[in-house]
Amino acid sequence: MIPQIHKQGSNTLGLLNYLYGKGTHEVHVDPHLVASFDHMAPDPGRDPNATKQDLQHLLDQPLHLLNPDQRPEKHVWHCSVRVAPDDPVLTDEQWADIARRIVAATGIDPGDGAGCRWAAVRHADDHIHIIATLVREDGRRPDHHRSGKRAQAEARLIENDYDLHRVNPGDGTAARRPTSAERHKAQRHGRVTTPREQLRETVRRAVAGATSESEFFGRLTASGLVVRRRTAPSGDLLGYKVALPDDLNKEGHPVFYPGSKLAPDLSLPRIRERWSADVTPDPSSNTSTNQISGPAAARRRASTAAWQAVLVIDHGTDAKAAAHIAGTGEVLDALATTSAPHTMRELRDAARAFERATRSHIRAERGHDRALRQAARDLIHGGPAAGHGEDGATTAMVIDMLFFLVTAAAHWHAKKDHAQQAAAAHQTARHLRAAYQAAAPPPMAVLHRRGRNLPHTLRHQQTATLYRAVPELADQILTEPGWPALAATLADTETAGHNPAALLTEATQRRELDTADSVSDVLVWRLRRMAEVPADPSTLSDSSTLARSHAQSPVPPPSRKAAEKALGAVRS
Repeated sequence: MIPQIHKQGSNTLGLLNYLYGKGTHEVHVDPHLVASFDHMAPDPGRDPNATKQDLQHLLDQPLHLLNPDQRPEKHVWHCSVRVAPDDPVLTDEQWADIARRIVAATGIDPGDGAGCRWAAVRHADDHIHIIATLVREDGRRPDHHRSGKRAQAEARLIENDYDLHRVNPGDGTAARRPTSAERHKAQRHGRVTTPREQLRETVRRAVAGATSESEFFGRLTASGLVVRRRTAPSGDLLGYKVALPDDLNKEGHPVFYPGSKLAPDLSLPRIRERWSADVTPDPSSNTSTNQISGPAAARRRASTAAWQAVLVIDHGTDAKAAAHIAGTGEVLDALATTSAPHTMRELRDAARAFERATRSHIRAERGHDRALRQAARDLIHGGPAAGHGEDGATTAMVIDMLFFLVTAAAHWHAKKDHAQQAAAAHQTARHLRAAYQAAAPPPMAVLHRRGRNLPHTLRHQQTATLYRAVPELADQILTEPGWPALAATLADTETAGHNPAALLTEATQRRELDTADSVSDVLVWRLRRMAEVPADPSTLSDSSTLARSHAQSPVPPPSRKAAEKALGAVRS
């Protein structure tokens, strides 16, 4: 349930004309009164002898208790209360009870017998409008300070009492929602999203990994936005506002939105905080990519940054954790911007959902997110990724790492009672899971085939390694479809000169695996990143692996008895 307090007005009759009229955006059906301050107010909707002027005069009578110079200029209080689309249709009696609870909670009519006069009008199944005059019966002004927050708190109780869709309580850090006028204008013009939402997403992508004002504004201009800068008389830049070139007002001018009205952290001062710890290209960042270049190298570096960020969120201070969560939003924006078509929709949905998780009352200590911001910058400058080869495989790798990162963010927010942020992070994880399912099948299929074709002795050796390194997970992994891919990866890490058992132990101990759909899949990507072997197995030759055994015939997955026998041979 969403109660919304609208701007105070001065024309009671004008608002009543709208509420009882046909509607300008939505079609009003059967407008009628469901409740009022005295249970006896005239209803112009269903009483043919009642007029809107009658109701207006009744509501405004307390104004006449005051001298003209004492009357408030904006005396009309207006609150709409809407339920979710999947909620049941409430009766008039239920809406009447809800209206009385809202006016009591907000201080409009607290139940002391001298509250403001009000009326609740219903003209649709899913919402009501409450109109009130902001002068009490005793001539005093009502105590309706912070009425929006008070209405929200009461709505949470109403949801529970009426078994309605639960809305997570907010903390005042969410981005502004589009107004009803903005939504209806977008619908009239055939837009899928409102200009406010589109601008917010475009500005977020422009700031991802940016290191200066010139780079940021250059990206905004390149994206096709109309940009206006606000400067002081001294010439210093104070702020900015943006508009879509085809979103015009009645005079034919672009409709501008300041950055601070798009989201609290998109004001110019808040964006400058990100640049306080300047992100510069790290010359050593290519040392772990061997011959991999371009988008694939950027995705590998982002995977490493994500892995390190998980540990900070789990064990760092609140300010550091908040910074890493904010930096995660930039990585998601950059990844979505440079993704291949088959993963683009889910990754953009993931970035859009996580935007709500990037802000809370715990202020991010900027600078600690440098590695993530550098990763976002690398992704942007690495360019668009192909949907196959090393680009495609490293996309699956970074999505897998980001899944665990946003899951860690969800747990962190939940522990802090940040309900909306935790829900947003969980929603992001669902989108990332879907993106992974689109990105992973090609490289995993090659790995699976390589694993099935491993020689008999090498397969048994990898099984023994599994039981030696992670005995508590071995039985589960051996039954998973991804085990052959993991066996091939263990062989590749050993060929690259690593101890596969040691890597496997490290990969499982540094982060829980309970949220993984497939433990073997997760370990494949962790091991290939840690061992610095190509994510795309098709770039490797089977000859180096096969040469380590004279047995060439493929075998089926080993039984538990065979695995124990192999493990015993290794131990002896």
